[in-house]
Parts: sequence; C-alpha cells; structure tokens
Amino acid sequence: MRFRLIPREEQFYQDFLAMASAICEAAKLLDEMVAVDPPIQDKADEIKELEHRCDFLTHEVIQRLHRTFVTPIDREDIHALAKSLDDVMDAIDAAAHLFLQYRIERTYDGTRQFARIIVTSTQQIRVALEHMEARTPVTTSVVEINRLENEADRLHQDVVSRLFLEEKDPITLIKWKEIIDHLEATVDSVEDVSDVIQGVILKHA
Repeated sequence: MRFRLIPREEQFYQDFLAMASAICEAAKLLDEMVAVDPPIQDKADEIKELEHRCDFLTHEVIQRLHRTFVTPIDREDIHALAKSLDDVMDAIDAAAHLFLQYRIERTYDGTRQFARIIVTSTQQIRVALEHMEARTPVTTSVVEINRLENEADRLHQDVVSRLFLEEKDPITLIKWKEIIDHLEATVDSVEDVSDVIQGVILKHA
C-alpha cells in the first residue's frame, strides 16, 4: 500500500458521476419528449432543472479545484472534463428548447433515432467515468461512443438530404434544419467528453 502524507481529494469523481447521471436523465427526458406527437413540452422544463443542477455541480468542481492541494488527476484535466460534461447538458437543453420555441407539433423523420443515439451515448459516458474512477480500461465505451457519433453523422446527412428534398415550406425547413443540427451537435459533444477521458487515461497510463 502506497503511503501519502496529504490525501488526494477524490470527491471530484463523485461530482463527475453525478453530472453524468443528470445528463443521462436529461437524455432520457428528451427521448420521452419526442416519442409522441406533439412533443411533450413539460419535459423541456424538467431538462432545464437538470441543466441548473449540472451548472451547480460544475461550479462546485471549479471551487473545489481552487481549494484542493492534491487532485486525483491533473487540474487542467479536471477543468476540461467538467466543462465538456456541462457542454453536453447545455446541448441537450438547447435541443429540447427548440421544440418549444418553434412550437413543433409533429416530429420529423429521424428525430427519434437521434434521441435514442443520445441516450445510448450518454450512458456510455457514465460507464467510462466509472471505469476511470476504478482505473480499469475505458476502451469499450470509447469505441462505442465513436461508433454512435459516426452513426449520428450518417443520420444527419440522410435526414438533411431528405428535408431539403421533401419540405416545401422554407420556414419549416429552416426550423427543422436547426433542430437536426443541434441534435447532431449533442452527439458530437458526447464524443468530446470521451476524448477528454481518453486523454486522461493515456496521460496516466
């Protein structure tokens, strides 16, 4: 057993896992929101509450970082991980808000596929963080997140192509193009978290 005179502050991992849990819950709410027509507007309010919770946790991480002498991983990595997790929550919240802002009554083809990809990819982020805390390999989760990001890219290309082909109303086209772009960007933000985790693992390997 290695002796350390000044103990590491391990609460950071618990904060990251709490953020990941909130993100997973928000993704599930987004999926439920778009599962029916018209989308369930109340789900956006629930997502906003989770977004506030994630903001609070991000603030707590940054404040703890200033007070902590010995951290479990490098300080810049803690900051990058907190920010990237918060970015995912912000992306989910922004996507959900568009359905309210544009008063969407019927979801466009591909929306629900995006929501399912977001649910699955955010779940993999939590799994990767659990492995990082346990100092066990994260490769399986990283590979799966990359696969899901590629799937989202292909879905985005397909949906946007059909949108421009089928939608005749320019206002409706603009609304849905923005929504689809936001959903795809949400998956990209999940991959950003995965990249940060992978970078931390490689640095400490």
